[in-house]
Order: sequence, then structure tokens, then C-alpha cells
Amino acid sequence: MAEIILSRAHLAQVITHCKAAYPNEACGILSGTGNTVLNVYAMTNAEPSPVSYFMEPQEQFRVMKAMREEGQRIVAIFHSHPHSPAYPSAKDVNLAFYSDAVYVIIGLAHVTSPEIRAFTIIEGEITEVSVHTID
Repeated sequence: MAEIILSRAHLAQVITHCKAAYPNEACGILSGTGNTVLNVYAMTNAEPSPVSYFMEPQEQFRVMKAMREEGQRIVAIFHSHPHSPAYPSAKDVNLAFYSDAVYVIIGLAHVTSPEIRAFTIIEGEITEVSVHTID
């Protein structure tokens, strides 16, 4: 997957969720078809921390069920880095269990101008993916 496509409105939802969790990490799921995002699921970080996230399991189960019912899949998993660049940490790489999903990281080191980057992480190999926004 060379790029992920999402609307400016969806990106704004992601950034709002990440800023609301600051100074802790936020997390969520972007669902859709192919490489196009159709829904944003802002998830609860069950381990509120400035350096890690863990999606609340019951909430994640409900979201996965809703996605299946809508004929969608996980296009991307997003989370924030409140105090560091938008690049996968060693922990992010170790916990990248969805090789067919893109990992979107929102860097909030400069809260007023978030850094948005996306990556595939397959067997420990990090590859940057373009983020294409549409209206």
C-alpha cells in the first residue's frame, strides 16, 4: 500500500482526539475499504500514558463487529506521540500485529502544528506510506 486516503474531516477528528488525550497517548482505528478511510473510531486508551497505548478490549470488540457489519476492514491504526516525533518507537514495532494495516502516528511535540505520518510495519521493517487528504 503506497498511500492512505482520508478526508480532511476524518483527519481533523483524529487530531482532535489526540489533542484531547494530551499529555497521554491517544489511539483509534480507521476503517474503510481498500486504502480509503470511511470511518474514524476514537478509542479509549486503557493504559493512559505519555509513552504507550492499549485499546480498551470491549470497545475494540464492538468496533470490529461494527466494521464487519459495514463490510469494512481496518485500514489503519492511529496513535499519538505527545512528546516525540511521528515515527514508530521500538515498542510500536514490537506491537505491530496487523501487517495489512497502516500505522498512522500523530506527533504532538508541537501541539499547534501536529506532524502526521503513516507507516507499514511488517516483520519489524518500517516503510513510510503517503497520507493523502481529500475534501
